[in-house]
Amino acid sequence: MIIDGVDPQTFYGVNNANINLIRNLFPKLRMAARGNVIKVIGEDSETAQFERKIKEIEAYAVKYNKISEDVIIDIIKGEPPKAVNSDSVIIFGQSGRPVAPRNANQAKMVRSFAENDLTFALGPAGTGKTYIAIALAVAALKNKACKRVILSRPAVEAGEKLGFLPGDMKDKIDPYLRPLYDALEDMLPAVKLKEYMESDTIQIAPLAFMRGRTLNDAVIILDEAQNTTKHQMKMFLTRMGMNAKMVITGDATQIDLPRSVQSGLLQALRILKGVKGIGVVEYGKKDIVRHPLVQRIVDAYEAREQKVDEEFEANLPAKEN
Repeated sequence: MIIDGVDPQTFYGVNNANINLIRNLFPKLRMAARGNVIKVIGEDSETAQFERKIKEIEAYAVKYNKISEDVIIDIIKGEPPKAVNSDSVIIFGQSGRPVAPRNANQAKMVRSFAENDLTFALGPAGTGKTYIAIALAVAALKNKACKRVILSRPAVEAGEKLGFLPGDMKDKIDPYLRPLYDALEDMLPAVKLKEYMESDTIQIAPLAFMRGRTLNDAVIILDEAQNTTKHQMKMFLTRMGMNAKMVITGDATQIDLPRSVQSGLLQALRILKGVKGIGVVEYGKKDIVRHPLVQRIVDAYEAREQKVDEEFEANLPAKEN
């Protein structure tokens, strides 16, 4: 039988502790495990029971991203494993760490994703908007609510500097997309993530690569959307196909476009205001969930910008009556 839903290393345990335990619990079977394949020899009734129990253990490991010896013993003995509190949990990440909303706006984003096909998540850095969006996408993939996940960013900040980076186009673009990889690595075992990437079940690409595509049966996330132009945003929004959901995240205070170029995110929010099927979640400084110093840094920068604006206005020539 094949273990295809979970990383074999997670399933077998450290130093094959889990698979050795399973051997001991099925003493009448001869068993060999290599990679994601387990072969057993024995009586039909015994091998049939073995396969059922292995599938139950696999399903548990897929859901909770971990497996323990106690759980294996409970499942094989036919007893329900000790309940894991999964209230409000979006997904269980690496080593079974639960990913769940940490404030009211993150919870609102989860509801908006469930109720709408398009969700805008706006707010300062550190509020977890991108992290929650990726957790929702991976959960949808694992629950078979979609067939693929597509993550994108506008490569504005890289600009002409791409040509100076070593390697092919993928090597040049990957560092800019690194935050998306980091979030995925928090939520999926390395072997499973590699499999998803190689099969294009999970795709990470610059926004320019979206042109001309129709994205069906997918969760599509556009990160750093404040750096899209009007044309790019319209192009992205019209990629949505059947049975698709989109999440667009951005921070209006960190626009890297030239001053003469209007942000496509800000224009889209004005044009699409009140359209049915679109949710908007607005994060604030109080929602920052990174190191406490991050919020103080944001406050300091805002205070400095306000002072500069006040000094600029004070130096303007007086208007004539």
